[in-house]
Amino acid sequence: MKYGVVIFPSKKLQDEANSFRKRYDPHYALIPPHITLKEPFDADDKQLDDIIQELQDAAKESKPFQLQVKKVSSFTPVTNTIYLKVEPVDELVKLNDRLHSGNLPSEQTYSFVPHITIAQKLSNDEFSDVFGSLRIQEFNMNETIDRFQLVYQLENGTWTVYDTFRLDKE
Repeated sequence: MKYGVVIFPSKKLQDEANSFRKRYDPHYALIPPHITLKEPFDADDKQLDDIIQELQDAAKESKPFQLQVKKVSSFTPVTNTIYLKVEPVDELVKLNDRLHSGNLPSEQTYSFVPHITIAQKLSNDEFSDVFGSLRIQEFNMNETIDRFQLVYQLENGTWTVYDTFRLDKE
């Protein structure tokens, strides 16, 4: 089965992201707005217990942190993906690093750029229009993140939560 590790922001931030995703993200119906901490990976039932233990350990070693979104950015020229840029605060970066060590699958296709995708798979013209109008907007959103989720993919391509892990380092 395919799994991933994500942070789901507050409903308010998800609603803001979805206001764009409805129009510009073909994955809109597959998973709510999120920050990917661990790219999708395959695991069987035997591996799952060890993975869950690693995730519990990572959560115990991590402090809640402030999620800050101030602007829109993109991954162009690699892809025509537009995203809400999440500030890479220390605790978020440490959590990501922790989730790519130990017994967890550690492959990472790209370096960690915390973000919430709002548009992807756009044509060049569409990308220019959408990014041009969004990059001049200010986004000033702050919230406390105190958990992350292990998600898994269903046969129809949608993702659902398998377990939630609370950050509880004092």
